[in-house]
Amino acid sequence: MRLSRIQSKSSINDRASRKRAAGFDSTPASLKLADGRVIKFPAVMGVLNVTPDSFSDGGKYLDPDRAVEHALAMEAAGADMIDVGGESSRPVGAVEIPVEVELERIAPVLARLGKRLRVPISIDTRQAQIARVAIESGAAIINDITALEHDREMAPLAARTKCAVVLMHMRGGPGNHIEFARYRDVVREVVEYLDRRARFAVTAGVARSRIIIDPGIGFAKTGQHNLKLLAALPNLCTLGYPVMVGASRKSFVARISGAGEANLEFGTAAANALAIAAGASIVRVHDVGAAVAAVRMAAAMAGRDQRFRHNA
Repeated sequence: MRLSRIQSKSSINDRASRKRAAGFDSTPASLKLADGRVIKFPAVMGVLNVTPDSFSDGGKYLDPDRAVEHALAMEAAGADMIDVGGESSRPVGAVEIPVEVELERIAPVLARLGKRLRVPISIDTRQAQIARVAIESGAAIINDITALEHDREMAPLAARTKCAVVLMHMRGGPGNHIEFARYRDVVREVVEYLDRRARFAVTAGVARSRIIIDPGIGFAKTGQHNLKLLAALPNLCTLGYPVMVGASRKSFVARISGAGEANLEFGTAAANALAIAAGASIVRVHDVGAAVAAVRMAAAMAGRDQRFRHNA
Protein backbone atom coordinates (compact mmCIF):
# COMPACT_ATOMS: atom_id res chain seq x y z
CA MET A 1 0.00 0.00 0.00
CA ARG A 2 2.78 2.42 0.88
CA LEU A 3 4.54 1.64 -2.39
CA SER A 4 1.40 2.36 -4.41
CA ARG A 5 0.98 5.73 -2.68
CA ILE A 6 4.57 6.64 -3.45
CA GLN A 7 4.14 5.61 -7.06
CA SER A 8 0.91 7.61 -7.31
CA LYS A 9 2.56 10.72 -5.91
CA SER A 10 5.48 10.23 -8.25
CA SER A 11 3.14 9.95 -11.22
CA ILE A 12 1.58 13.31 -10.33
CA ASN A 13 5.00 14.91 -10.22
CA ASP A 14 5.92 13.29 -13.54
CA ARG A 15 2.72 14.53 -15.19
CA ALA A 16 3.25 18.01 -13.79
CA SER A 17 6.80 18.02 -15.16
CA ARG A 18 5.63 16.90 -18.59
CA LYS A 19 2.92 19.56 -18.65
CA ARG A 20 5.35 22.26 -17.60
CA ALA A 21 7.64 21.16 -20.43
CA ALA A 22 4.70 21.38 -22.83
CA GLY A 23 3.79 24.87 -21.63
CA PHE A 24 0.67 23.90 -19.70
CA ASP A 25 1.78 25.46 -16.42
CA SER A 26 1.05 29.02 -17.57
CA THR A 27 -2.24 30.40 -16.32
CA PRO A 28 -4.78 30.59 -19.18
CA ALA A 29 -5.46 34.18 -20.20
CA SER A 30 -9.13 33.75 -21.06
CA LEU A 31 -12.06 31.43 -21.69
CA LYS A 32 -13.88 31.59 -25.03
CA LEU A 33 -17.50 30.50 -24.79
CA ALA A 34 -19.45 28.74 -27.51
CA ASP A 35 -21.36 31.93 -28.36
CA GLY A 36 -18.11 33.80 -29.02
CA ARG A 37 -18.00 35.78 -25.77
CA VAL A 38 -14.64 35.83 -24.01
CA ILE A 39 -14.12 35.86 -20.25
CA LYS A 40 -10.76 37.41 -19.49
CA PHE A 41 -8.86 36.15 -16.46
CA PRO A 42 -8.67 36.75 -13.62
CA ALA A 43 -12.45 36.94 -13.32
CA VAL A 44 -15.14 37.27 -10.67
CA MET A 45 -18.16 34.96 -10.57
CA GLY A 46 -21.12 36.37 -8.63
CA VAL A 47 -23.23 33.92 -6.63
CA LEU A 48 -27.02 33.99 -7.02
CA ASN A 49 -28.62 31.51 -4.62
CA VAL A 50 -32.28 31.02 -5.54
CA THR A 51 -32.85 28.93 -2.43
CA PRO A 52 -34.46 29.23 1.00
CA ASP A 53 -31.57 27.59 2.86
CA SER A 54 -28.14 28.52 1.47
CA PHE A 55 -25.58 29.15 4.21
CA SER A 56 -24.91 32.83 3.45
CA ASP A 57 -28.00 34.35 1.87
CA GLY A 58 -30.67 31.65 1.91
CA GLY A 59 -34.11 33.05 1.18
CA LYS A 60 -33.01 36.58 0.24
CA TYR A 61 -33.33 35.95 -3.50
CA LEU A 62 -35.97 33.24 -3.66
CA ASP A 63 -38.35 35.76 -5.19
CA PRO A 64 -37.55 35.94 -8.94
CA ASP A 65 -37.75 39.73 -9.13
CA ARG A 66 -35.35 40.17 -6.22
CA ALA A 67 -33.04 37.58 -7.74
CA VAL A 68 -32.92 39.41 -11.05
CA GLU A 69 -32.34 42.73 -9.30
CA HIS A 70 -29.42 41.23 -7.37
CA ALA A 71 -27.90 39.66 -10.50
CA LEU A 72 -28.01 43.01 -12.29
CA ALA A 73 -26.46 44.71 -9.27
CA MET A 74 -23.61 42.17 -9.26
CA GLU A 75 -23.07 42.77 -12.96
CA ALA A 76 -22.94 46.52 -12.35
CA ALA A 77 -20.41 45.94 -9.54
CA GLY A 78 -18.07 44.19 -11.96
CA ALA A 79 -19.02 40.50 -11.96
CA ASP A 80 -17.80 38.73 -15.11
CA MET A 81 -20.43 35.98 -14.86
CA ILE A 82 -23.39 35.10 -12.65
CA ASP A 83 -23.76 31.61 -11.14
CA VAL A 84 -27.42 30.69 -10.58
CA GLY A 85 -28.21 27.82 -8.22
CA GLY A 86 -31.46 26.35 -6.93
CA GLU A 87 -30.16 23.68 -4.54
CA SER A 88 -28.26 24.38 -1.34
CA SER A 89 -25.12 22.38 -0.57
CA ARG A 90 -24.20 24.03 2.75
CA PRO A 91 -22.04 21.84 5.03
CA VAL A 92 -24.70 21.31 7.71
CA GLY A 93 -28.44 20.97 7.19
CA ALA A 94 -28.65 20.90 3.39
CA VAL A 95 -31.43 18.70 2.01
CA GLU A 96 -31.43 17.14 -1.44
CA ILE A 97 -34.46 18.33 -3.38
CA PRO A 98 -36.42 16.89 -6.32
CA VAL A 99 -35.52 18.10 -9.78
CA GLU A 100 -38.99 19.60 -10.09
CA VAL A 101 -38.43 21.86 -7.07
CA GLU A 102 -35.04 22.99 -8.33
CA LEU A 103 -36.58 23.76 -11.70
CA GLU A 104 -39.43 25.77 -10.13
CA ARG A 105 -36.86 27.92 -8.39
CA ILE A 106 -34.50 28.67 -11.24
CA ALA A 107 -36.70 28.70 -14.36
CA PRO A 108 -38.45 32.06 -13.71
CA VAL A 109 -35.13 33.70 -12.84
CA LEU A 110 -33.35 32.38 -15.91
CA ALA A 111 -36.22 33.45 -18.16
CA ARG A 112 -35.91 37.02 -16.89
CA LEU A 113 -32.11 37.14 -16.80
CA GLY A 114 -31.64 35.86 -20.33
CA LYS A 115 -33.19 39.07 -21.67
CA ARG A 116 -31.44 41.55 -19.37
CA LEU A 117 -28.05 40.23 -18.27
CA ARG A 118 -25.07 40.98 -20.51
CA VAL A 119 -22.47 38.82 -18.77
CA PRO A 120 -22.55 35.03 -19.16
CA ILE A 121 -24.79 32.89 -16.95
CA SER A 122 -23.49 29.81 -15.18
CA ILE A 123 -25.89 27.17 -13.86
CA ASP A 124 -24.93 25.59 -10.54
CA THR A 125 -26.51 22.14 -10.68
CA ARG A 126 -25.86 18.40 -10.54
CA GLN A 127 -28.83 17.60 -12.75
CA ALA A 128 -28.67 17.40 -16.54
CA GLN A 129 -32.35 18.27 -16.83
CA ILE A 130 -31.79 21.53 -14.96
CA ALA A 131 -28.67 22.31 -16.99
CA ARG A 132 -30.58 21.70 -20.23
CA VAL A 133 -33.31 24.19 -19.28
CA ALA A 134 -30.68 26.72 -18.23
CA ILE A 135 -28.80 26.35 -21.51
CA GLU A 136 -32.04 26.84 -23.44
CA SER A 137 -32.46 30.07 -21.44
CA GLY A 138 -28.98 31.27 -22.37
CA ALA A 139 -26.61 29.74 -19.80
CA ALA A 140 -23.13 29.12 -21.20
CA ILE A 141 -21.42 27.43 -18.24
CA ILE A 142 -22.31 24.33 -16.22
CA ASN A 143 -20.99 24.44 -12.65
CA ASP A 144 -21.27 20.85 -11.41
CA ILE A 145 -20.17 20.23 -7.82
CA THR A 146 -19.92 16.51 -8.61
CA ALA A 147 -17.57 16.98 -11.59
CA LEU A 148 -20.05 15.32 -13.99
CA GLU A 149 -20.36 12.22 -11.80
CA HIS A 150 -23.89 12.51 -10.41
CA ASP A 151 -25.85 12.51 -13.67
CA ARG A 152 -24.56 10.38 -16.55
CA GLU A 153 -26.29 12.69 -19.03
CA MET A 154 -24.37 15.78 -17.92
CA ALA A 155 -21.12 15.12 -19.80
CA PRO A 156 -22.86 14.37 -23.14
CA LEU A 157 -24.99 17.49 -22.65
CA ALA A 158 -21.93 19.66 -22.05
CA ALA A 159 -20.19 18.18 -25.08
CA ARG A 160 -23.21 18.53 -27.36
CA THR A 161 -23.96 22.13 -26.38
CA LYS A 162 -20.28 23.16 -26.21
CA CYS A 163 -20.81 24.62 -22.75
CA ALA A 164 -17.88 25.41 -20.50
CA VAL A 165 -17.87 23.21 -17.39
CA VAL A 166 -16.63 23.68 -13.84
CA LEU A 167 -15.46 20.40 -12.34
CA MET A 168 -15.37 20.54 -8.55
CA HIS A 169 -13.94 18.13 -6.00
CA MET A 170 -16.38 16.87 -3.41
CA ARG A 171 -17.16 13.64 -1.60
CA GLY A 172 -20.66 12.61 -0.61
CA GLY A 173 -23.72 14.68 -1.48
CA PRO A 174 -25.12 18.14 -0.70
CA GLY A 175 -26.44 17.03 2.67
CA ASN A 176 -23.57 14.91 4.02
CA HIS A 177 -20.28 15.88 2.36
CA ILE A 178 -18.71 17.12 5.60
CA GLU A 179 -18.82 13.52 6.89
CA PHE A 180 -16.27 12.57 4.21
CA ALA A 181 -13.60 15.12 5.16
CA ARG A 182 -10.89 12.51 5.71
CA TYR A 183 -7.65 12.43 3.70
CA ARG A 184 -4.14 11.09 3.94
CA ASP A 185 -2.88 13.84 1.65
CA VAL A 186 -5.64 16.27 0.74
CA VAL A 187 -3.64 18.14 -1.89
CA ARG A 188 -2.50 15.03 -3.73
CA GLU A 189 -5.95 13.44 -3.61
CA VAL A 190 -7.74 16.56 -4.86
CA VAL A 191 -5.21 17.12 -7.68
CA GLU A 192 -5.47 13.47 -8.74
CA TYR A 193 -9.26 13.56 -8.72
CA LEU A 194 -9.55 16.74 -10.76
CA ASP A 195 -6.96 15.52 -13.25
CA ARG A 196 -8.94 12.30 -13.65
CA ARG A 197 -12.31 14.06 -14.04
CA ALA A 198 -10.91 16.55 -16.55
CA ARG A 199 -9.58 13.68 -18.65
CA PHE A 200 -12.99 12.03 -18.42
CA ALA A 201 -14.67 15.22 -19.65
CA VAL A 202 -12.30 15.45 -22.61
CA THR A 203 -12.97 11.80 -23.48
CA ALA A 204 -16.70 12.58 -23.33
CA GLY A 205 -16.25 15.31 -25.92
CA VAL A 206 -15.87 18.45 -23.83
CA ALA A 207 -13.22 20.73 -25.32
CA ARG A 208 -10.17 20.99 -23.10
CA SER A 209 -10.25 24.77 -23.55
CA ARG A 210 -13.68 24.92 -21.89
CA ILE A 211 -12.81 23.03 -18.68
CA ILE A 212 -12.41 24.81 -15.34
CA ILE A 213 -11.36 23.00 -12.17
CA ASP A 214 -12.33 23.82 -8.59
CA PRO A 215 -10.74 22.27 -5.45
CA GLY A 216 -14.07 22.50 -3.62
CA ILE A 217 -13.15 24.70 -0.67
CA GLY A 218 -15.51 23.78 2.20
CA PHE A 219 -16.91 20.70 0.44
CA ALA A 220 -15.87 17.59 2.39
CA LYS A 221 -13.01 19.67 3.79
CA THR A 222 -12.11 20.88 7.26
CA GLY A 223 -10.63 24.32 7.84
CA GLN A 224 -7.13 22.86 7.75
CA HIS A 225 -7.87 21.06 4.50
CA ASN A 226 -9.07 24.35 3.01
CA LEU A 227 -5.91 26.17 4.06
CA LYS A 228 -3.67 23.45 2.66
CA LEU A 229 -5.47 23.54 -0.67
CA LEU A 230 -5.31 27.32 -0.90
CA ALA A 231 -1.58 27.20 -0.17
CA ALA A 232 -1.16 24.55 -2.87
CA LEU A 233 -3.02 26.31 -5.69
CA PRO A 234 0.15 26.37 -7.85
CA ASN A 235 -0.01 22.55 -7.82
CA LEU A 236 -3.51 22.68 -9.29
CA CYS A 237 -2.45 25.24 -11.88
CA THR A 238 0.11 22.80 -13.29
CA LEU A 239 -2.78 20.69 -14.59
CA GLY A 240 -3.21 23.41 -17.20
CA TYR A 241 -6.85 24.36 -16.61
CA PRO A 242 -8.26 27.61 -15.22
CA VAL A 243 -8.73 27.18 -11.46
CA MET A 244 -11.80 28.54 -9.68
CA VAL A 245 -11.78 29.18 -5.93
CA GLY A 246 -14.91 29.54 -3.81
CA ALA A 247 -13.80 30.59 -0.33
CA SER A 248 -16.44 33.30 -0.04
CA ARG A 249 -18.02 33.55 3.43
CA LYS A 250 -17.05 29.99 4.33
CA SER A 251 -17.01 29.14 8.03
CA PHE A 252 -13.24 28.69 8.18
CA VAL A 253 -12.84 32.29 6.96
CA ALA A 254 -15.10 33.48 9.75
CA ARG A 255 -13.14 31.51 12.34
CA ILE A 256 -9.88 33.08 11.20
CA SER A 257 -10.94 36.64 10.38
CA GLY A 258 -13.33 37.07 13.31
CA ALA A 259 -17.05 37.45 13.82
CA GLY A 260 -19.12 40.09 12.09
CA GLU A 261 -20.04 40.99 8.53
CA ALA A 262 -17.09 43.33 8.00
CA ASN A 263 -14.50 40.81 9.17
CA LEU A 264 -16.05 38.11 7.03
CA GLU A 265 -15.93 40.34 3.97
CA PHE A 266 -12.33 41.38 4.68
CA GLY A 267 -11.25 37.79 5.29
CA THR A 268 -12.88 36.64 2.07
CA ALA A 269 -11.23 39.46 0.13
CA ALA A 270 -7.84 38.42 1.52
CA ALA A 271 -8.41 34.80 0.50
CA ASN A 272 -9.48 35.92 -2.98
CA ALA A 273 -6.45 38.15 -3.44
CA LEU A 274 -4.03 35.44 -2.37
CA ALA A 275 -5.77 32.89 -4.60
CA ILE A 276 -5.38 35.14 -7.64
CA ALA A 277 -1.75 35.86 -6.77
CA ALA A 278 -1.17 32.09 -6.57
CA GLY A 279 -2.53 31.54 -10.08
CA ALA A 280 -6.29 31.07 -9.71
CA SER A 281 -8.31 32.35 -12.66
CA ILE A 282 -11.75 32.81 -11.10
CA VAL A 283 -13.06 33.61 -7.63
CA ARG A 284 -16.69 32.73 -6.87
CA VAL A 285 -18.10 35.29 -4.44
CA HIS A 286 -21.12 36.75 -2.70
CA ASP A 287 -19.66 40.27 -2.27
CA VAL A 288 -18.74 41.25 -5.80
CA GLY A 289 -17.52 44.79 -5.16
CA ALA A 290 -14.93 43.74 -2.60
CA ALA A 291 -13.86 40.81 -4.77
CA VAL A 292 -13.32 42.96 -7.85
CA ALA A 293 -11.10 45.33 -5.87
CA ALA A 294 -9.12 42.42 -4.39
CA VAL A 295 -8.70 40.77 -7.79
CA ARG A 296 -7.54 43.98 -9.44
CA MET A 297 -4.94 44.60 -6.76
CA ALA A 298 -3.66 41.02 -6.63
CA ALA A 299 -3.46 40.73 -10.40
CA ALA A 300 -1.56 44.00 -10.71
CA MET A 301 0.92 42.97 -8.00
CA ALA A 302 1.41 39.55 -9.60
CA GLY A 303 2.04 41.14 -13.00
CA ARG A 304 -0.60 39.07 -14.74
CA ASP A 305 -1.54 40.22 -18.23
CA GLN A 306 -5.22 41.04 -17.95
CA ARG A 307 -7.62 43.94 -18.32
CA PHE A 308 -7.13 45.28 -14.79
CA ARG A 309 -3.49 46.23 -15.33
CA HIS A 310 -2.93 49.91 -14.60
CA ASN A 311 -1.51 51.83 -17.56
CA ALA A 312 -0.23 54.87 -15.73
